[in-house]
Amino acid sequence: MAKMKKAPKPKAQTPKGFRDYFGAEVTKRTEMLNQIAGVYHHYGFDALETSAVETVEALGKFLPDVDRPNEGVFAWEEDGDWLALRYDMTAPLARVYAQFRNDLPSPYRRYAMGPVWRNEKPGPGRFRQFYQCDADTVGAPSVAADAEICAMLSDTLETVGIDRGDYIVRVNNRKVLNGVMEVAGLSGDDKEAERGIVLRAIDKLDRLGDDGVRALLGEGRKDESGDFTKGAGLGAEQAEIVMGFMSAKRDTGAATVARLNELVIGSKIGADGVNELETIAELLDAQGYGANRIEIDPSVVRGLGYYTGPVYEAELTFEVTDEKGRPRNFGSVSGGGRYDDLVKRFTGQEVPATGVSIGVDRLLAALDAKGRLSKASVGPVVVTVMDKTRMADYQAMVAELRNNGIRAEVYLGNPKNFGNQLKYADARQSPIAVIAGGDEFDSGVVQIKDLILGAEIAKNATLEEWKDRPSQYEVARGDLVAKVREILAGQAK
Repeated sequence: MAKMKKAPKPKAQTPKGFRDYFGAEVTKRTEMLNQIAGVYHHYGFDALETSAVETVEALGKFLPDVDRPNEGVFAWEEDGDWLALRYDMTAPLARVYAQFRNDLPSPYRRYAMGPVWRNEKPGPGRFRQFYQCDADTVGAPSVAADAEICAMLSDTLETVGIDRGDYIVRVNNRKVLNGVMEVAGLSGDDKEAERGIVLRAIDKLDRLGDDGVRALLGEGRKDESGDFTKGAGLGAEQAEIVMGFMSAKRDTGAATVARLNELVIGSKIGADGVNELETIAELLDAQGYGANRIEIDPSVVRGLGYYTGPVYEAELTFEVTDEKGRPRNFGSVSGGGRYDDLVKRFTGQEVPATGVSIGVDRLLAALDAKGRLSKASVGPVVVTVMDKTRMADYQAMVAELRNNGIRAEVYLGNPKNFGNQLKYADARQSPIAVIAGGDEFDSGVVQIKDLILGAEIAKNATLEEWKDRPSQYEVARGDLVAKVREILAGQAK
């Protein structure tokens, strides 16, 4: 009888395009999510948590990367239905509003936070799973709702630590672009494919530059890897009209609006879009949001296919160094816009809606690049174990610390080697170790070791200033909490 082959061991590796997040990273993200949620809540938005899985039909086909299998989503078939992980927070909101519209206020203002998944080609800093923080208003037709979203986005960036002058919120209107396409002869259902390619091409302006976009407006473009992307097939005159739209930005918002009016002459939808931009600018100016924070910029189009009106994008303008050591602007960390037709897919009736999405991982990376994130992560106070038979006493100590709001844990490894316990505390970045053996228990005292000060003394042992500074204290058992608090307060200073 043939001997059965032993099954190979699974590979312990993260799937391509995904990554794992550890303690300090998760803590920093949670802190940022709380800050963003605070701003959203302050503006009157309510929290909503939707399912991570939707039907493919409910999600729709709106991703810019439409040439890939499954239209850029992770999908599978179940009981005759195709299900997929959500690729953003907006499509699930449209489904929720359509499903529960009779129970929700109108307008409905909600925010949502969580991971989304996209089945797209990964790259440096580009992952298939990432966090988004969204805020949307459903049921408000006025562009005052769009202006409010832009103002809130500006406030959010400043709240999390992006200084004024290090970012700009750029605003445009899809109606203006539709007007330009109409002038360029790209209106009508038979031109839908070409319009989609034009949208995606313009959205890549920052990455590809004028030449790259011009190639995509024409026959197509081959990237560095040799992959060819088919272009929109526009003639030279048509391409120049689109390129003229992208370069329509002027020194002031009024001048930009005037230039856009010239580009959409003969197009009603284009003129409507320009008027909406003008109204948004007036509303923001009345609230004190000047061009140093929010500006009109025709180059913003957003890649998703469901936008129908104003679109906006937050760009960080400070310089960072890329993986090859070259200076570059950090780039976009947020975007959104108006999508008046998304709920209509479910209800058959137009429901106006607008919203914004913030890429949390990108924003964290930006703050890290600016040195705004603390490099150090403070771990728990570690209660070491000198006598295994006194575990109940050690647990009582740690419970007392926790009950007084101090993060703490008992060492639960092999207590045989005390040196390993201190190494564990160092690995946990613990600020303090609590030490008690038989002698301490008999005398009613504990030893409290300041690990941070001890590390500094070890590094600077030759300096006079460290000689008289103790890093370990013996205190009465009843003074444990008070002494730990005193040391933590000193470390914080």
